[in-house]
Amino acid sequence: MEDALLQKTSPDKSSTVSVAVSVAGASEDVGGDGWRRCVLSRREFTAEMKKMMEIAAPMVAVTVSQYLMQVVSMSMVGHLGELALSGVSVATSLASVTGFSVLFGMAGALETLCGQAFGAEQYQKLGTYTYSSVITLLLLCIPISILWLFMDKLLILFGQDPGISAVAYQYIIYLIPALFGFGILESLIRYFQSQSLISPMLWATLSALFLHVCLCWVLVHKLGAGVVGAAVSLGVAYWVNAILLWIYKDWSSTCEKSRAFDLSDVLSKIKEFFCFALPSAMMMCLELWSFEFMILLSGLLPNSQLETSVLSICLTTTTLHYYFIYGVGAAASVRVSNELGAGNPRDARVAVTAAVAVAGAEAILIGITLICFRRIWGYVYSNEKEVVELCTWMTPLLCLSVIFDSMVAIFSGVARGTGWQHLGAVVNIGAYYLVGIPIGAVLCFVMEWEGRGLWVGVLSGSALQAFLLGLITSLTNWHKQAMKARERLLDSRDGHGLLA
Repeated sequence: MEDALLQKTSPDKSSTVSVAVSVAGASEDVGGDGWRRCVLSRREFTAEMKKMMEIAAPMVAVTVSQYLMQVVSMSMVGHLGELALSGVSVATSLASVTGFSVLFGMAGALETLCGQAFGAEQYQKLGTYTYSSVITLLLLCIPISILWLFMDKLLILFGQDPGISAVAYQYIIYLIPALFGFGILESLIRYFQSQSLISPMLWATLSALFLHVCLCWVLVHKLGAGVVGAAVSLGVAYWVNAILLWIYKDWSSTCEKSRAFDLSDVLSKIKEFFCFALPSAMMMCLELWSFEFMILLSGLLPNSQLETSVLSICLTTTTLHYYFIYGVGAAASVRVSNELGAGNPRDARVAVTAAVAVAGAEAILIGITLICFRRIWGYVYSNEKEVVELCTWMTPLLCLSVIFDSMVAIFSGVARGTGWQHLGAVVNIGAYYLVGIPIGAVLCFVMEWEGRGLWVGVLSGSALQAFLLGLITSLTNWHKQAMKARERLLDSRDGHGLLA
């Protein structure tokens, strides 16, 4: 019966039959005696590791380069004075929380839809889903922009310094064009990522980063545009990055089959996209917001300047690491979604195993490096002896954060590739808002552990998140997920399996 379902409404019967046979055959490896045959051979594992690293290595460069664009703006503005740096820091945080992270998370829906469509060789759906994403995210940018127009009043309402609020407002207003460019860019990145077309993304992103460094320096320091110049430069970089990828998509022969455009079909897929995009955004934002909330709580401490500085340094370090390991998670998402779409549940499971192995090795390496340089790494951010000493004390906790973040990045990538983002969102609510933040608040204010207590609280949330996501992944029936992916692709017009 399941094989018959796979063949229903297929545009290519031979392709469908082959996928049905593949899935049916794979079911032999799922239970009972099949588990003995499911043990990975060294050849399988090595081959999958090679595929994984071919995607992960350039994806790491892409994600880190995107993060560095914001770092460049902060660095350039930092030389203008403390007020400019404080204002841009506040604006960057607010822009991330209310705008960029939301778009970034929602675009993750394409990792499920486009990835599985590519694996099933239904290439025309990649273009349809991508255009649906672009339309949805651009529409979402409108209310976000309206919110940003009133950001100065909101900052003052929440007790922020008027001078800092004015600078933050000036920066975020000129950042509005960047928001729209970012929405298009993230949709295109997932489009290319799903097809393992990493080289175009890499060169386009590096070109945009180089342009941003040069343009930002000219606008901020040579033309005297200040914080406005930094915001404008970031917007130009995002738009140039998006335009380069769009040109490649429209003119490259490698994208010929996947750039189909039918407006009626695109509009009909917006609902399906949104069903995955909303929980995908919640997965991303709920985790990010918990860290931002921790920084806000640190401002209530007696020695708030020291505690906030140290927590900000730790958060900056873990954020940079997260963008690094996110590339591996993205590779896991690509491999899992492609194999499920192709009807290869065994290969999807092999991909998960390889990704976890890579993340574990990376976490150990980073952790050892931090321990070895625990007494000096704080000087990268500050020359204050008190700050550096507290950073040294925080290093073991930071190493644990690196380990859990690595596992979370992989399992989150698996969630996006499989299509159970809704479970990830529920896990994040429980891990951070029912466990992590309450524990942090108690340790900080009741047990008087101060900033260390806040970090232990969020660390507890990360540990629980990694455990629950890992448990869900280990209990996943990959044969069933392959069937659901195929059902979704062949019968999406009826809405079946949208949140499977």
